[in-house]
Parts: sequence; structure tokens; C-alpha cells
Amino acid sequence: MRAVAVLADTMIVIEAVDTGCWNALSGQCRMVTSEACAAELRRGRTRTDASYVPVSEDAISRAEVRKVPLDVRVAFELRYPDAQRLDAGERELLAIAFGLSEDFRLCSCDKAAIAASRSMGMLDRVVSLEWLAKSVGARPRRAFRRQFTEKFLGECRTGLLLG
Repeated sequence: MRAVAVLADTMIVIEAVDTGCWNALSGQCRMVTSEACAAELRRGRTRTDASYVPVSEDAISRAEVRKVPLDVRVAFELRYPDAQRLDAGERELLAIAFGLSEDFRLCSCDKAAIAASRSMGMLDRVVSLEWLAKSVGARPRRAFRRQFTEKFLGECRTGLLLG
């Protein structure tokens, strides 16, 4: 799996850190995130609550943080006119994916990003965090929340394919 780039959004990194899977994933997969996602992770939540999961700079550094070249961003936004409706992190990740010639997987639980991946012909490259963790033998310290499971991703795919 190391040769395949795994593009991970902010929520995937947070859930992977919170479940204790991040080190296994980033040790066995070439994890990639966008500058916007890395900035979100560094910023954290703007309000403090008990469910806040801090992500350390060390954890962020275990992923390759990619900048989206302007020509790739423009080409992506021309190909996908609804790009501005996406969260900045997901928009950058999808632009990165759009510009890749190498094999990759997109790990996102964002419904809008999943729908965009279908429009871009990349739905078959979208994987759940649950699937990714299983693929490397990671054992989460708690069950993944619903939106990070294969069941959730399957429901999203089915809904998109049935229209």
C-alpha cells in the first residue's frame, strides 16, 4: 500500500489520531493531505469542548502536505463547477487528486467530497477510514464513528449511483 498515495482530509486525520490508528496508517501508507487541511489541523477548533481532539505537529508531519499548483486548481475548478461549494480542505484534496497521474485513494467522509469524486469519475478510488485501517492491520482503540465506516460510504455510493 505504501506506493499508493492516500489523500486524507482533516476529519480523517482527526479520527485516525483519536482512534490510535494514525501512526499505523502513516507508517504503512504514503499519507497525503492538502495545505488547507494541515492549516485546519494546526488551528484546531475555535471553541473548547470536551470532544476536541488535538493533532500534534508531529502527527501532521507524518503526512506529505501538498500545495495545489495554480494550473491544477484552475483545471479542477473548470472541470467541476461546484468546487466552491466544497470545504477548502476537500476542494484542495480533490484538486490534488484531479492532477495526479499516480495511483491514489481518497479517504474522506464528507458527503459533498464523495459526490464530487463521482462527478470527477473517481468514486471507485474513495475509501473509508475503516477500510484503510483494516488494510494495514491497524486496531482502533474504539469503534469508528458512523461516517468513517464502510457501511456509511456504501450508503453514500448507492445513493449517488441511484440518483
